[in-house]
Amino acid sequence: MIRLDNLTKVFDTPDGAVVAADHISMEVPRGEICVLLGPSGCGKTTTLKMINRIVRATSGKVFLDGEDTSGLNTETLRRNIGYVIQQIGLFPNMTIEENITAVPRLLGWDKARYKARARELMDMIAMDAEAFLKRYPSELSGGQQQRIGVARALAADPPVMLMDEPFGAIDPINRAVIQDEFLKMQAQLNKTIMFVSHDIDEAIKMGDRIAIFRQGKLVQYSVPDELLSAPRNAFVESFLGEDRALKRLNLVRVREVVSGELGTVNPGDTLATARERIDAHGYRDAIVMVDDHRRPIGVISRDTASSRQGYCRDHTRGLPAIVQLDDDLRKVASLMFAHDTTWLPCVDETGRLCGQITQRDMTHHLGSRYRSHRREPTANGEQPRGD
Repeated sequence: MIRLDNLTKVFDTPDGAVVAADHISMEVPRGEICVLLGPSGCGKTTTLKMINRIVRATSGKVFLDGEDTSGLNTETLRRNIGYVIQQIGLFPNMTIEENITAVPRLLGWDKARYKARARELMDMIAMDAEAFLKRYPSELSGGQQQRIGVARALAADPPVMLMDEPFGAIDPINRAVIQDEFLKMQAQLNKTIMFVSHDIDEAIKMGDRIAIFRQGKLVQYSVPDELLSAPRNAFVESFLGEDRALKRLNLVRVREVVSGELGTVNPGDTLATARERIDAHGYRDAIVMVDDHRRPIGVISRDTASSRQGYCRDHTRGLPAIVQLDDDLRKVASLMFAHDTTWLPCVDETGRLCGQITQRDMTHHLGSRYRSHRREPTANGEQPRGD
Protein backbone atom coordinates (compact mmCIF):
# COMPACT_ATOMS: atom_id res chain seq x y z
CA MET A 1 0.00 0.00 0.00
CA ILE A 2 1.19 3.52 -0.82
CA ARG A 3 -0.28 6.43 1.13
CA LEU A 4 0.62 10.06 0.56
CA ASP A 5 -0.28 12.47 3.35
CA ASN A 6 -0.28 16.15 2.33
CA LEU A 7 2.84 15.62 0.25
CA THR A 8 4.14 18.99 -0.93
CA LYS A 9 7.09 20.22 -2.96
CA VAL A 10 8.05 23.87 -3.32
CA PHE A 11 10.98 24.76 -5.58
CA ASP A 12 12.90 27.97 -4.97
CA THR A 13 13.63 29.74 -8.27
CA PRO A 14 15.06 33.16 -9.16
CA ASP A 15 11.50 34.25 -9.86
CA GLY A 16 10.24 33.07 -6.49
CA ALA A 17 8.75 29.93 -4.99
CA VAL A 18 7.03 27.45 -7.33
CA VAL A 19 4.63 24.90 -5.87
CA ALA A 20 5.13 21.74 -7.93
CA ALA A 21 2.99 19.48 -5.75
CA ASP A 22 0.40 20.98 -3.44
CA HIS A 23 -0.70 18.89 -0.42
CA ILE A 24 -1.21 15.63 -2.32
CA SER A 25 -3.14 13.06 -0.30
CA MET A 26 -4.07 9.71 -1.81
CA GLU A 27 -3.87 5.99 -1.15
CA VAL A 28 -3.07 3.13 -3.53
CA PRO A 29 -4.33 -0.19 -2.10
CA ARG A 30 -1.93 -3.09 -1.99
CA GLY A 31 -1.66 -4.94 -5.30
CA GLU A 32 -3.17 -2.17 -7.43
CA ILE A 33 -1.80 0.04 -10.21
CA CYS A 34 -2.40 3.78 -9.92
CA VAL A 35 -1.72 5.88 -13.03
CA LEU A 36 -0.91 9.58 -12.67
CA LEU A 37 -2.17 11.70 -15.56
CA GLY A 38 -2.16 15.37 -16.42
CA PRO A 39 -0.61 18.00 -18.68
CA SER A 40 3.13 18.67 -18.62
CA GLY A 41 4.25 20.47 -15.50
CA CYS A 42 1.21 19.43 -13.47
CA GLY A 43 3.18 17.74 -10.67
CA LYS A 44 2.68 14.06 -11.40
CA THR A 45 6.37 13.17 -11.92
CA THR A 46 7.41 15.29 -8.95
CA THR A 47 4.89 13.42 -6.80
CA LEU A 48 6.24 10.08 -8.02
CA LYS A 49 9.86 11.04 -7.34
CA MET A 50 9.11 12.19 -3.80
CA ILE A 51 8.14 8.62 -2.91
CA ASN A 52 11.72 7.34 -3.35
CA ARG A 53 13.34 10.72 -2.57
CA ILE A 54 14.76 11.43 -5.97
CA VAL A 55 13.00 14.68 -5.16
CA ARG A 56 12.86 15.52 -1.46
CA ALA A 57 9.49 16.64 -0.17
CA THR A 58 9.11 20.09 1.35
CA SER A 59 6.47 18.74 3.71
CA GLY A 60 4.11 15.82 4.12
CA LYS A 61 4.73 12.11 4.53
CA VAL A 62 4.94 8.90 2.51
CA PHE A 63 3.73 5.62 4.00
CA LEU A 64 4.56 2.21 2.50
CA ASP A 65 2.48 -0.65 3.88
CA GLY A 66 1.59 1.58 6.80
CA GLU A 67 5.20 2.48 7.68
CA ASP A 68 6.22 6.13 7.75
CA THR A 69 9.27 6.23 5.47
CA SER A 70 10.60 9.40 7.13
CA GLY A 71 12.61 7.21 9.49
CA LEU A 72 14.26 5.14 6.74
CA ASN A 73 17.57 6.10 5.24
CA THR A 74 17.43 6.77 1.52
CA GLU A 75 19.47 3.72 0.50
CA THR A 76 17.25 1.31 2.42
CA LEU A 77 14.12 3.00 1.09
CA ARG A 78 15.20 2.75 -2.54
CA ARG A 79 16.26 -0.88 -2.30
CA ASN A 80 12.67 -1.71 -1.39
CA ILE A 81 11.19 0.17 -4.33
CA GLY A 82 11.48 -0.90 -7.97
CA TYR A 83 12.00 2.03 -10.32
CA VAL A 84 11.46 2.07 -14.10
CA ILE A 85 11.91 5.13 -16.30
CA GLN A 86 11.34 5.93 -19.96
CA GLN A 87 15.08 6.28 -20.60
CA ILE A 88 15.57 2.79 -19.09
CA GLY A 89 19.02 3.62 -17.66
CA LEU A 90 20.68 0.25 -18.18
CA PHE A 91 24.40 0.16 -17.38
CA PRO A 92 26.07 -0.02 -20.84
CA ASN A 93 29.23 -1.75 -19.56
CA MET A 94 27.28 -4.56 -17.87
CA THR A 95 25.70 -7.61 -19.45
CA ILE A 96 21.94 -8.06 -19.30
CA GLU A 97 22.40 -10.56 -16.48
CA GLU A 98 24.57 -8.11 -14.54
CA ASN A 99 22.02 -5.33 -15.08
CA ILE A 100 19.13 -7.45 -13.83
CA THR A 101 21.01 -8.71 -10.79
CA ALA A 102 22.55 -5.38 -9.75
CA VAL A 103 20.34 -4.83 -6.70
CA PRO A 104 20.28 -8.48 -5.51
CA ARG A 105 24.09 -8.46 -5.62
CA LEU A 106 24.16 -5.25 -3.56
CA LEU A 107 21.84 -6.93 -1.07
CA GLY A 108 24.28 -9.82 -0.71
CA TRP A 109 22.34 -12.58 -2.48
CA ASP A 110 24.45 -15.64 -3.22
CA LYS A 111 25.44 -16.27 -6.83
CA ALA A 112 23.15 -19.23 -7.45
CA ARG A 113 20.15 -17.31 -6.14
CA TYR A 114 20.61 -14.16 -8.21
CA LYS A 115 21.44 -16.10 -11.36
CA ALA A 116 18.29 -18.17 -10.95
CA ARG A 117 16.31 -14.97 -10.38
CA ALA A 118 17.65 -13.50 -13.64
CA ARG A 119 16.47 -16.54 -15.60
CA GLU A 120 13.11 -16.51 -13.86
CA LEU A 121 12.58 -12.88 -14.83
CA MET A 122 13.66 -13.47 -18.42
CA ASP A 123 10.93 -16.08 -18.71
CA MET A 124 8.47 -13.66 -17.16
CA ILE A 125 9.21 -10.94 -19.74
CA ALA A 126 9.15 -13.48 -22.60
CA MET A 127 12.83 -13.25 -23.55
CA ASP A 128 15.12 -16.25 -24.05
CA ALA A 129 17.68 -16.31 -21.23
CA GLU A 130 20.21 -18.28 -23.29
CA ALA A 131 20.02 -15.79 -26.12
CA PHE A 132 20.09 -12.53 -24.14
CA LEU A 133 21.66 -12.77 -20.67
CA LYS A 134 25.24 -12.49 -21.92
CA ARG A 135 24.54 -9.65 -24.33
CA TYR A 136 25.04 -5.93 -23.65
CA PRO A 137 22.30 -3.27 -23.78
CA SER A 138 23.60 -1.86 -27.08
CA GLU A 139 22.86 -5.22 -28.72
CA LEU A 140 19.15 -5.01 -27.88
CA SER A 141 16.29 -3.10 -29.47
CA GLY A 142 14.55 -0.33 -27.58
CA GLY A 143 11.62 -2.55 -26.73
CA GLN A 144 13.90 -5.32 -25.49
CA GLN A 145 15.85 -2.86 -23.34
CA GLN A 146 12.59 -1.63 -21.84
CA ARG A 147 11.65 -5.17 -20.85
CA ILE A 148 15.04 -5.59 -19.20
CA GLY A 149 14.42 -2.35 -17.31
CA VAL A 150 11.21 -3.82 -15.93
CA ALA A 151 13.00 -7.08 -15.03
CA ARG A 152 15.73 -5.17 -13.21
CA ALA A 153 13.11 -3.27 -11.18
CA LEU A 154 11.53 -6.60 -10.18
CA ALA A 155 14.79 -8.41 -9.43
CA ALA A 156 14.81 -8.01 -5.64
CA ASP A 157 11.04 -8.61 -5.49
CA PRO A 158 10.15 -5.15 -4.11
CA PRO A 159 6.61 -4.71 -2.79
CA VAL A 160 6.33 -1.28 -4.44
CA MET A 161 7.19 -0.13 -7.97
CA LEU A 162 7.40 3.36 -9.43
CA MET A 163 7.21 3.73 -13.20
CA ASP A 164 7.80 7.02 -15.00
CA GLU A 165 6.43 6.73 -18.56
CA PRO A 166 8.10 3.33 -18.91
CA PHE A 167 6.66 2.52 -22.33
CA GLY A 168 6.46 6.00 -23.81
CA ALA A 169 9.44 5.72 -26.17
CA ILE A 170 8.39 2.40 -27.72
CA ASP A 171 6.49 2.04 -31.00
CA PRO A 172 2.74 1.37 -30.64
CA ILE A 173 2.87 -2.34 -31.56
CA ASN A 174 5.66 -3.23 -29.14
CA ARG A 175 4.17 -0.95 -26.50
CA ALA A 176 0.88 -2.86 -26.61
CA VAL A 177 2.74 -6.19 -26.35
CA ILE A 178 4.81 -5.05 -23.37
CA GLN A 179 1.75 -3.59 -21.66
CA ASP A 180 -0.06 -6.92 -22.04
CA GLU A 181 2.93 -8.86 -20.70
CA PHE A 182 3.27 -6.48 -17.78
CA LEU A 183 -0.39 -6.90 -16.86
CA LYS A 184 0.04 -10.68 -16.96
CA MET A 185 3.01 -10.36 -14.61
CA GLN A 186 1.07 -8.07 -12.30
CA ALA A 187 -1.75 -10.60 -12.10
CA GLN A 188 0.80 -13.04 -10.63
CA LEU A 189 2.93 -10.64 -8.59
CA ASN A 190 0.37 -8.20 -7.13
CA LYS A 191 2.82 -5.34 -6.75
CA THR A 192 1.64 -1.93 -5.58
CA ILE A 193 2.50 0.36 -8.47
CA MET A 194 2.42 4.08 -9.13
CA PHE A 195 2.72 4.81 -12.86
CA VAL A 196 3.15 8.16 -14.63
CA SER A 197 1.75 8.40 -18.16
CA HIS A 198 0.71 10.98 -20.74
CA ASP A 199 -1.47 8.48 -22.58
CA ILE A 200 -5.12 8.31 -21.49
CA ASP A 201 -5.71 5.02 -23.30
CA GLU A 202 -2.68 3.51 -21.55
CA ALA A 203 -3.99 4.74 -18.20
CA ILE A 204 -7.39 3.17 -18.80
CA LYS A 205 -5.81 -0.11 -19.87
CA MET A 206 -3.20 -0.32 -17.11
CA GLY A 207 -4.72 1.44 -14.13
CA ASP A 208 -6.91 0.14 -11.32
CA ARG A 209 -7.15 3.79 -10.31
CA ILE A 210 -6.33 7.03 -12.12
CA ALA A 211 -5.24 10.33 -10.61
CA ILE A 212 -5.68 13.54 -12.63
CA PHE A 213 -3.30 16.40 -11.77
CA ARG A 214 -3.49 20.07 -12.66
CA GLN A 215 -1.09 22.84 -11.62
CA GLY A 216 0.31 20.81 -8.76
CA LYS A 217 -3.04 19.75 -7.37
CA LEU A 218 -4.81 16.40 -7.38
CA VAL A 219 -8.08 17.16 -9.17
CA GLN A 220 -9.73 13.73 -9.30
CA TYR A 221 -8.80 10.27 -8.08
CA SER A 222 -11.12 7.50 -9.25
CA VAL A 223 -11.36 4.06 -10.76
CA PRO A 224 -11.32 4.34 -14.59
CA ASP A 225 -15.02 3.72 -15.11
CA GLU A 226 -15.95 6.37 -12.53
CA LEU A 227 -13.51 8.83 -14.08
CA LEU A 228 -14.89 8.40 -17.60
CA SER A 229 -18.54 8.38 -16.63
CA ALA A 230 -18.41 11.13 -14.00
CA PRO A 231 -15.60 13.64 -14.61
CA ARG A 232 -15.44 15.96 -11.62
CA ASN A 233 -15.23 19.27 -13.47
CA ALA A 234 -14.82 20.89 -16.87
CA PHE A 235 -11.03 20.48 -16.83
CA VAL A 236 -11.19 16.71 -16.29
CA GLU A 237 -13.92 16.37 -18.89
CA SER A 238 -11.87 18.30 -21.44
CA PHE A 239 -8.67 16.40 -20.59
CA LEU A 240 -10.36 13.05 -21.12
CA GLY A 241 -11.76 14.11 -24.49
CA GLU A 242 -15.15 13.98 -26.13
CA ASP A 243 -14.77 10.28 -26.93
CA ARG A 244 -14.66 9.18 -23.31
CA ALA A 245 -17.78 7.07 -23.83
CA LEU A 246 -15.87 5.12 -26.47
CA LYS A 247 -12.90 4.79 -24.12
CA ARG A 248 -15.20 3.02 -21.67
CA LEU A 249 -15.61 0.21 -24.21
CA ASN A 250 -12.19 -1.05 -23.06
CA LEU A 251 -13.41 -1.40 -19.50
CA VAL A 252 -16.63 -3.38 -19.99
CA ARG A 253 -16.59 -7.13 -20.61
CA VAL A 254 -19.14 -9.02 -22.67
CA ARG A 255 -20.25 -10.97 -19.58
CA GLU A 256 -21.58 -7.70 -18.10
CA VAL A 257 -23.84 -7.04 -21.09
CA VAL A 258 -24.66 -10.40 -22.68
CA SER A 259 -28.30 -11.41 -22.92
CA GLY A 260 -29.19 -15.06 -22.39
CA GLU A 261 -32.44 -14.83 -24.35
CA LEU A 262 -31.34 -16.35 -27.62
CA GLY A 263 -33.41 -18.66 -29.79
CA THR A 264 -31.60 -21.30 -31.85
CA VAL A 265 -32.25 -23.97 -34.42
CA ASN A 266 -30.63 -27.34 -35.05
CA PRO A 267 -29.45 -28.63 -38.43
CA GLY A 268 -32.46 -30.97 -38.65
CA ASP A 269 -35.04 -28.23 -38.03
CA THR A 270 -37.07 -26.98 -40.98
CA LEU A 271 -36.82 -23.47 -42.37
CA ALA A 272 -40.43 -22.97 -41.27
CA THR A 273 -39.29 -23.61 -37.69
CA ALA A 274 -36.44 -21.15 -38.15
CA ARG A 275 -38.88 -18.50 -39.38
CA GLU A 276 -41.18 -19.06 -36.40
CA ARG A 277 -38.33 -18.70 -33.93
CA ILE A 278 -36.98 -15.60 -35.64
CA ASP A 279 -40.41 -14.02 -35.28
CA ALA A 280 -40.83 -15.25 -31.70
CA HIS A 281 -37.55 -13.75 -30.54
CA GLY A 282 -37.88 -10.51 -32.46
CA TYR A 283 -34.73 -10.90 -34.55
CA ARG A 284 -34.61 -8.81 -37.69
CA ASP A 285 -32.19 -10.75 -39.83
CA ALA A 286 -31.12 -14.23 -38.67
CA ILE A 287 -31.05 -16.98 -36.07
CA VAL A 288 -28.11 -19.08 -34.90
CA MET A 289 -27.82 -22.76 -35.74
CA VAL A 290 -26.07 -24.93 -33.13
CA ASP A 291 -24.74 -28.50 -33.07
CA ASP A 292 -25.55 -31.21 -30.52
CA HIS A 293 -23.14 -29.57 -28.01
CA ARG A 294 -24.77 -26.15 -28.47
CA ARG A 295 -21.78 -24.80 -30.33
CA PRO A 296 -22.71 -22.20 -32.96
CA ILE A 297 -22.05 -23.47 -36.48
CA GLY A 298 -23.94 -21.04 -38.71
CA VAL A 299 -26.93 -18.74 -39.13
CA ILE A 300 -30.20 -18.91 -41.03
CA SER A 301 -31.27 -15.57 -42.46
CA ARG A 302 -34.85 -14.31 -42.31
CA ASP A 303 -34.93 -14.02 -46.12
CA THR A 304 -33.87 -17.65 -46.50
CA ALA A 305 -36.33 -18.89 -43.89
CA SER A 306 -39.19 -16.94 -45.51
CA SER A 307 -38.55 -17.72 -49.18
CA ARG A 308 -37.36 -21.32 -49.21
CA GLN A 309 -38.31 -24.75 -47.97
CA GLY A 310 -36.26 -27.59 -46.57
CA TYR A 311 -33.95 -28.11 -43.62
CA CYS A 312 -31.68 -25.63 -41.89
CA ARG A 313 -28.55 -27.71 -42.54
CA ASP A 314 -28.92 -27.16 -46.28
CA HIS A 315 -29.37 -23.39 -46.14
CA THR A 316 -26.98 -22.15 -43.45
CA ARG A 317 -24.40 -19.46 -43.95
CA GLY A 318 -21.28 -18.77 -41.92
CA LEU A 319 -21.27 -16.79 -38.71
CA PRO A 320 -19.93 -13.26 -39.19
CA ALA A 321 -18.03 -13.47 -35.90
CA ILE A 322 -18.23 -14.89 -32.38
CA VAL A 323 -17.34 -13.14 -29.13
CA GLN A 324 -16.37 -14.56 -25.75
CA LEU A 325 -17.43 -13.58 -22.25
CA ASP A 326 -14.07 -11.97 -21.40
CA ASP A 327 -13.81 -9.91 -24.59
CA ASP A 328 -14.18 -6.17 -24.10
CA LEU A 329 -16.82 -4.07 -25.81
CA ARG A 330 -14.25 -2.31 -27.97
CA LYS A 331 -13.55 -5.63 -29.71
CA VAL A 332 -17.27 -6.28 -30.03
CA ALA A 333 -17.93 -2.86 -31.58
CA SER A 334 -15.07 -3.37 -34.05
CA LEU A 335 -16.45 -6.74 -35.14
CA MET A 336 -19.96 -5.34 -35.53
CA PHE A 337 -18.73 -2.51 -37.73
CA ALA A 338 -16.47 -4.82 -39.75
CA HIS A 339 -19.28 -7.30 -40.45
CA ASP A 340 -22.13 -4.77 -40.73
CA THR A 341 -24.23 -6.39 -38.03
CA THR A 342 -26.01 -5.16 -34.92
CA TRP A 343 -25.67 -8.35 -32.87
CA LEU A 344 -23.20 -11.18 -32.32
CA PRO A 345 -23.45 -14.59 -30.64
CA CYS A 346 -21.44 -15.12 -27.47
CA VAL A 347 -19.77 -18.36 -26.35
CA ASP A 348 -18.32 -19.48 -23.02
CA GLU A 349 -14.86 -20.94 -22.43
CA THR A 350 -15.99 -24.33 -23.79
CA GLY A 351 -17.31 -22.83 -27.02
CA ARG A 352 -20.98 -23.33 -26.08
CA LEU A 353 -23.44 -20.63 -27.06
CA CYS A 354 -24.45 -18.68 -23.96
CA GLY A 355 -26.24 -15.66 -25.38
CA GLN A 356 -26.00 -12.68 -27.65
CA ILE A 357 -24.81 -9.10 -27.44
CA THR A 358 -26.45 -6.29 -29.37
CA GLN A 359 -25.62 -2.68 -30.13
CA ARG A 360 -28.70 -1.69 -28.17
CA ASP A 361 -27.49 -3.64 -25.11
CA MET A 362 -24.11 -1.90 -25.31
CA THR A 363 -25.62 1.55 -25.70
CA HIS A 364 -28.00 1.00 -22.78
CA HIS A 365 -25.23 -0.29 -20.52
CA LEU A 366 -22.92 2.63 -21.22
CA GLY A 367 -25.69 5.21 -21.09
CA SER A 368 -27.09 4.01 -17.77
CA ARG A 369 -23.82 4.88 -16.05
CA TYR A 370 -23.93 8.46 -17.34
CA ARG A 371 -27.58 8.85 -16.41
CA SER A 372 -26.89 7.68 -12.87
CA HIS A 373 -24.27 10.42 -12.44
CA ARG A 374 -26.14 13.24 -14.15
CA ARG A 375 -26.59 16.23 -11.83
CA GLU A 376 -28.15 19.64 -12.03
CA PRO A 377 -25.58 22.46 -12.46
CA THR A 378 -24.71 24.41 -9.35
CA ALA A 379 -25.49 28.10 -8.89
CA ASN A 380 -22.19 29.20 -10.41
CA GLY A 381 -22.72 27.02 -13.47
CA GLU A 382 -20.16 24.38 -12.47
CA GLN A 383 -21.09 20.77 -12.97
CA PRO A 384 -21.00 19.17 -9.50
CA ARG A 385 -18.75 16.36 -8.45
CA GLY A 386 -19.71 12.92 -9.67
CA ASP A 387 -18.91 10.97 -6.52
